[in-house]
Amino acid sequence: MILKNITIYSEEKIIERGYLLTNDEKIVAFGPMEDLNDIHEEGKVIDFSSLPGYKVIPGMIDIHIHGVDGADTMDATQDALHTMAKALPREGTTSFLATTMTQAPQAIENALINAGQYIHDHQPPGLAEILGVHLEGPFVNPKMAGAQPEQYMMNPDPHIFEKWNVLSKNTVKVVTLAPEQPGGSELIKYLKEHGIVASIGHSDATYDEVDLAIADGASQVTHLFNQMRGLHHREPGVVGAALLRDELKAELIIDGIHVRPEIVKLAYKQKTQTGLILITDSMRAKCLKNGTYDLGGQEVTVKDGKAVLSDGTLAGSILKMGQAFKNLLDYASCSLEEAVEMASLNPAKQLHLDDKKGSIKVGKDADLVILNEGNEVVMTICRGQIAFSRMEVEYGNH
Repeated sequence: MILKNITIYSEEKIIERGYLLTNDEKIVAFGPMEDLNDIHEEGKVIDFSSLPGYKVIPGMIDIHIHGVDGADTMDATQDALHTMAKALPREGTTSFLATTMTQAPQAIENALINAGQYIHDHQPPGLAEILGVHLEGPFVNPKMAGAQPEQYMMNPDPHIFEKWNVLSKNTVKVVTLAPEQPGGSELIKYLKEHGIVASIGHSDATYDEVDLAIADGASQVTHLFNQMRGLHHREPGVVGAALLRDELKAELIIDGIHVRPEIVKLAYKQKTQTGLILITDSMRAKCLKNGTYDLGGQEVTVKDGKAVLSDGTLAGSILKMGQAFKNLLDYASCSLEEAVEMASLNPAKQLHLDDKKGSIKVGKDADLVILNEGNEVVMTICRGQIAFSRMEVEYGNH
């Protein structure tokens, strides 16, 4: 496939009028249009010469997503994961972590077994790729439950986690936990030793407890500001530590509901584009109508962009990644290059996959998103195949 006459946001520079060539799921060449004469044009050609303002960016990576389009990771079926992988390219997501939640141990095990099987057996190009699992809970603090069911929470335990990770075929990449709970330090050290991200979330930890967790190997904060000890001038808490410590990357739900736009700007100014990771934390109701839905056995009401439990507690989001990207540009007044870093490169680096994903570079996976002049997602390419398109362009074959 060749993309022609389009602005390219590559890892190193912006090419205003460029071409990009893919083959065998990889990016094989790109550069200014005048260099295209040296390339033999084969396969599908998409010419953007009649669409000024269109640009290609690396595919977005959602490391925290429970569900979409009626499906949820906790459904523990191959069909559910396939539905997610098929739906997510519509919003510019080319790869993601299937995210679990606090539930009965058997339900978590079923979801992990299912995810492990899917990741190893069912990953065709043309769909968003599941890079692994994000285990959110049950090793969290009941004081910061949010939409996580308290009755199934347990103290962090390396032995239980090791069993679960084996069931998942060793696909767990991120674990959200509360480091202040008994066993927290031991689990963080275990995760660090095995190359798994320990993310502080649903936590009532003090600043000093977070400091100890960082020393143990914690390197991330789950949905910054939500369900964690907030910032106080005499106790900085998890939020204060996240804003001050460069060792911690911070997930952020930028839907204008979970975090006010002004606080998004504050986080961006403090953490900069190197410290934030865009996530959706979306549930199965995303892409569906207003109504009542299930989240981990709990009834969630979705109305006008907001998902809540019966007591009004926020229950994930119905945020699309493409909208989060646009909101970030608006709320933080950052550049498109910086937004790409937060949506694509940072999550790839955090998962130690930046040799394959997260930026436009020769040899990396052909995970690409086409944005129009309004920075809306109009086409998504997953490992070299068009997974979504709402464009009216002329396709040619050479």
